[in-house]
Amino acid sequence: MKLPDILDPIADDLRRVDTTIRERLRSEVAMINEIGAHIVSAGGKRLRPALVLLSARALGCTSEEPVLHAATIEFIHTATLLHDDVVDESGLRRGMKTANAVWGNAGAVLAGDFVYSRSFQMMVDSGRMEVMRVMADTTNAIAEGEVLQLLNCGDPDVDETRYLRVIELKTARLFEGGCRLGAIAADAPAVRQDALARYGHHLGIAFQIVDDLLDYTADPAVSGKNLGADLAEGKPTLPLIQAMRAGDAGQSELIRQAIRDGRIDRLDEVLKAVESTGAIPYTRALAERHSRDAAQALSEIPDSPYRNALLELARFNLTRAA
Repeated sequence: MKLPDILDPIADDLRRVDTTIRERLRSEVAMINEIGAHIVSAGGKRLRPALVLLSARALGCTSEEPVLHAATIEFIHTATLLHDDVVDESGLRRGMKTANAVWGNAGAVLAGDFVYSRSFQMMVDSGRMEVMRVMADTTNAIAEGEVLQLLNCGDPDVDETRYLRVIELKTARLFEGGCRLGAIAADAPAVRQDALARYGHHLGIAFQIVDDLLDYTADPAVSGKNLGADLAEGKPTLPLIQAMRAGDAGQSELIRQAIRDGRIDRLDEVLKAVESTGAIPYTRALAERHSRDAAQALSEIPDSPYRNALLELARFNLTRAA
């Protein structure tokens, strides 16, 4: 099943989210408007706002409040991407030039600050202190995860535990926060808020693991990302960690040097090592485990087309090509 088909139950909501994003990105500053238009045209899966909407609708919420929360989540995600691209010195995202490649690092960082601060204005508009608390904790965790990832870059001694801690903070917490915001909008009891938060947490981990796996298995024409892009940045992701652990001394040393130097001149050899050591099925198996855990968390949620869509998202993540 394709993503638009999975998200069909909230198609109208997602259109309202896009309208809200365009309205809230407006500024008196021309460059911010230009970067805002660039961000919107870049598209993206809108997966994080979809989680807010599906969580709220699955618990019976019929108001417009989840639309505001969904746009807020997407703003936070966008701000982190703007800053990430500067830190990683990325020139392309989803096959398009990044904001920093077009407007420079300073413009991209400051536009990211604008989007980030605008998200907090939107949280205030919700009138719910609980929303502010959840998102304050979430954004703080994301920042910690980004710093930990920076510290891990170029370090071939990063193990699976350190790797997972980064993606829990950097990716899973925003998925978790989005699901919880949807439950809050539905005025759901704590047990259902916690269930959806667990779903988001495990889905977020699975999502990032699959992203990291695609860096070594994807078709660049489909993914919009060059193979070995993470390696070029010295990121010790799970396929490399497992390949070093399971490979022979020569393979391990090859990958260690590649991580230390951020070199991809021997990418073909690294790809062969990742494949021959079983690192790809090992990584995929961990993503599958977290996807199962995500699905299990939904046992607390009543049956509906929205709950079914959440289940399908967990399955879709494991088969996506980008």
